[in-house]
Amino acid sequence: MAQQRSLRQVCAADIHNYCAGVKPGEGRLCACVKDNFTLFSEPCKEALLSSVAIVRVCKAEMQNTCAGVQPGGGRIQACIKDHFAEYSDSCKEAIVTAKVGNR
Repeated sequence: MAQQRSLRQVCAADIHNYCAGVKPGEGRLCACVKDNFTLFSEPCKEALLSSVAIVRVCKAEMQNTCAGVQPGGGRIQACIKDHFAEYSDSCKEAIVTAKVGNR
């Protein structure tokens, strides 16, 4: 719950800027966030990427794109962020759903 509140605070401006016209429900907000991820601020992207649930769905893809990245200091999150556009729709969906929910 606290993690969702923090995400909303960090991403509120980005969601307002890029998804203001999106009616919540049926995954529309998640789809908007997924479609506009690359436009979001760095702090919002980092907040979206910090979830254990994501690792379960995206593990193989992350290993392919970020295999040589040394953990710590946000380096893995930065790598994932850099390769977001290359990930499968299910992985992108996991990233967004883990943080935004299915509103």
